[in-house]
Amino acid sequence: MGHRLSKIYTRTGDKGTTGLGDGTRVSKDSQRVEAYGDVDELNSTIGLLLSHDLPHTIHEKLTGIQHHLFDLGGELSIPSHTVITDEHVSDLEIFLDTLNSELQPLKEFILPGGTHAASVCHIARCVCRRAERKTVTLQKTETVNAASVAYLNRLSDLLFVIARFINKDAQTPDILWNHDRNKK
Repeated sequence: MGHRLSKIYTRTGDKGTTGLGDGTRVSKDSQRVEAYGDVDELNSTIGLLLSHDLPHTIHEKLTGIQHHLFDLGGELSIPSHTVITDEHVSDLEIFLDTLNSELQPLKEFILPGGTHAASVCHIARCVCRRAERKTVTLQKTETVNAASVAYLNRLSDLLFVIARFINKDAQTPDILWNHDRNKK
């Protein structure tokens, strides 16, 4: 475990650099910092989602996911460090399949929305996709754990299903995209 911060500001970043977990300093707009910054934003968005009244199983799963995202951010802040595994990805898939089996199959695209909690979940999904894109961009120039990219990809799928499940639980229908709305 790294050293704990007892003082929040250090002034070491005042000139636009930040320290990685291995002690190296990089620009605050480096691809690595962008990637773990988006993972942090995702974690915060899931925290906002958790402030809603959610079914217990979803609340419990999202809390575990927050811990995994913190680990993933640590991975990204320490080059060549690995924590996320294929088992983490499989765990998301199992939960996703379980929730999805309780939903009506989609025949049309849906729009983000429904309840406030489902809407926040859709925002989390979008932030997750951005974190995934930034991690893939980083992967083009530096070593990134492939399981971490897969985890973010699967997590965005899970967040989509959770949003639908939240709406179903609240007896709020999904908002179907009307592809014929401009043909009148």
